Amino acid sequence: MRRHLIKLAAISTAFLAVGCAQIKDVPSGTPFADVKKQFGAPTTLCESDGQTLRAVWSGQPYGHFAWATTVDREGGVDGFEQVLTDQSFKKLGEGVWTPERVLCEFGPPVDISQVGLPSLLKIVWSYRYRQYGVWYSLMYVFFGTEGEEVTEFFAGPDPMYDRDWVLLPY
Repeated sequence: MRRHLIKLAAISTAFLAVGCAQIKDVPSGTPFADVKKQFGAPTTLCESDGQTLRAVWSGQPYGHFAWATTVDREGGVDGFEQVLTDQSFKKLGEGVWTPERVLCEFGPPVDISQVGLPSLLKIVWSYRYRQYGVWYSLMYVFFGTEGEEVTEFFAGPDPMYDRDWVLLPY
């Protein structure tokens, strides 16, 4: 009986460990095929520099996280980083960012819309994230009137979490 209980405890522990596995805990060098088997196909997969791939697993449209990694030529991953952060979005201020580059860096946006006057419409991509790791926010990434490169970006409150519309009884 004792042997059966020990065996049952070992199996339960194994199932618990598998159930709690998170993509951020995958060590560098893990085969990309193993990561896909455990966590599914990435939301975005693109060629990074001609020799490596960039893979992003995104929780958009309702999640606030996206995990990215580089897949080397041998097929191993290079650890994972959470890319929907203020620190990561600061990169948008350096160099030229095309829509393809933004997609490859952050994964798909929650929404793609247009704002402005009819003759000056700008394309805006919105990413749901936790500003400073705390506030439910959207990062708005503007692609100018031609839609070819990022012209500005800024964070704002996420209207999905705006509770001003709730009427409270007096």
